[in-house]
Amino acid sequence: MNILIIGASRGIGAELLKQALDEAHTVTVLARHPDKVQIAAPNLTVIQGDILKAHTVNSAVQGKEAVCVTIGVPITFSPVTVFSQGILNVIAAMEEHQVRRLICVTGIGAGDSKGHGGFLYDRIFKPLFLKTIYTDKDIQEKYIEESGLDWVIARPAGLTNGPRTGNYKVITDMTGVTSARISRADVADFIMTELREMKYTGTAPLLTY
Repeated sequence: MNILIIGASRGIGAELLKQALDEAHTVTVLARHPDKVQIAAPNLTVIQGDILKAHTVNSAVQGKEAVCVTIGVPITFSPVTVFSQGILNVIAAMEEHQVRRLICVTGIGAGDSKGHGGFLYDRIFKPLFLKTIYTDKDIQEKYIEESGLDWVIARPAGLTNGPRTGNYKVITDMTGVTSARISRADVADFIMTELREMKYTGTAPLLTY
């Protein structure tokens, strides 16, 4: 499969890049700082660009079969728009080039997963440190859901640097659920599995152990 990853220099995106290359997919990475992509392979192309610059996104999307968005930002108390504005550029490029499959990572606390992160996360950490980030992630999810693409929104629980186990829960009904943890490698595993199986198209599952 010919895959574009936006946000592959660290975290979930870096794990996804490793797994996609291991499975011999053709991968293009769009990165603001290509030197931070610490991997090289014959089936990898790294393009300098920014999700907020429509022309670089448009060029990167052309010819792809699937787009995976795994961007993140540091904790900030300032207004955040990169998630919502960036995904509008992605959606526009996908529509222009007739690319249907979009997988985007947001997180626990976005959309209807709000209130399912546990007491400390829901009442203290998220409102104090992640409020502006998740305000924008909510908008990002809305744009995706309204896009008409074959989309999946992955909402991981609290992230760890643990190994890839392939053993985790994929929850689409949040009733009575409190999330735990999940490794970045297992979030990437979910994305790779979903690219093959297309089981959760049109849903926003919580990923947790």
